[in-house]
Amino acid sequence: MPSRGGGPLRTGVEGVARADPVTKRLVERLQPGEIAAVDHPDMDRLAAESLVERRPAAVLNASPFLTGRFPAQGPWLLWEAGIPMVEQIPGLLAHLREGDAIRVEGATVLGPGWQLQGVPVTREALEARWHEGQARLDEELHKFIENTLQYALRERDQVLRPLAHPPLRTRLKGRHVLVVVRGSGFREDLRAIRPYLGEVRPVTVAVDGGADALLEEGITPDLIVGDFDSISDRALRCGAELVVHAYADGRAPGLERVLAAGRTAHVVPMVGTSEDLAMLLAYQEGAELIVVVGSHSNLIDFLEKGRSGMASTLLVRTKVGPILVDARGVSRLYRSRPRASYWVGLLAASLLPLGVVALLAPPVREAARLVWLQLRLWAGW
Repeated sequence: MPSRGGGPLRTGVEGVARADPVTKRLVERLQPGEIAAVDHPDMDRLAAESLVERRPAAVLNASPFLTGRFPAQGPWLLWEAGIPMVEQIPGLLAHLREGDAIRVEGATVLGPGWQLQGVPVTREALEARWHEGQARLDEELHKFIENTLQYALRERDQVLRPLAHPPLRTRLKGRHVLVVVRGSGFREDLRAIRPYLGEVRPVTVAVDGGADALLEEGITPDLIVGDFDSISDRALRCGAELVVHAYADGRAPGLERVLAAGRTAHVVPMVGTSEDLAMLLAYQEGAELIVVVGSHSNLIDFLEKGRSGMASTLLVRTKVGPILVDARGVSRLYRSRPRASYWVGLLAASLLPLGVVALLAPPVREAARLVWLQLRLWAGW
């Protein structure tokens, strides 16, 4: 468990408030020193990482950061970063307006003409709910598996039949395809496989916010797949081919934003996640290998995302499995630490050319000869 953290506010904090029930939308507007107000029970790791990067003065939550249903990872990241947290604030987003100047004193939130009382987040409370969530994992896993299998039987024909979509401009057949998802640790894993990217030059397929991750690394995605609710305008206009993930009935809310940006897109209906759609597209188009970074593939991932099952993901991964490589966590797999012999060898290798050049220089060569002759005289050779 972390050894330090935010804890209750010992002194008051004042700042401009940024409020949004959807944390990933809020962080796009949040500036350092401002106060974030969300309604996010069991905050996921990615949302917490995004908040920490913005360096808020405090984070207020209308819901509990940890409910005890399962051990969500996000609250501990905020705690480790030393960010004060207040939770379970009734009516927070109803009273708070974007840009309000507010003050937080302990667990009391003071706004223009109103005052709300919440619960300060303490280490003891987080630990108690964390252990409660750990104890309930088997129960959640049981429900998760049941839900997954029920939906897998119901959705198998929709997921496994060929996708209906217009021909893609981006050629995937016979090539390696890198699918980048905005999941936990995706930035570190993407950087860890940079040598692979440089050598193989795979087709890059971004899933929503994964496009921004690629652009941050200096890589322009070839194809972007998703509902376009967590992608920047810069990524939307980067020139990549766009595929809007539509509901099974054909409704595509993301298409409106694409058209408003002056872009065109393919619309592909499918049950499941945009991540599933990206992998299935690559498989159907004849990719030689699919490498996924930042994927959602375990119980905690899906519970943090509010999904009670992973039917489509199970079916898609079963179908594309022979050509699928999941690079999640590769950045933590092996961290090379050079041994002392490495540094000795490196030093010798760098000094050898200098020695050779020096010995080839006439003055140095003559001096070496004189030393050698003197040694022979002393030795009586």
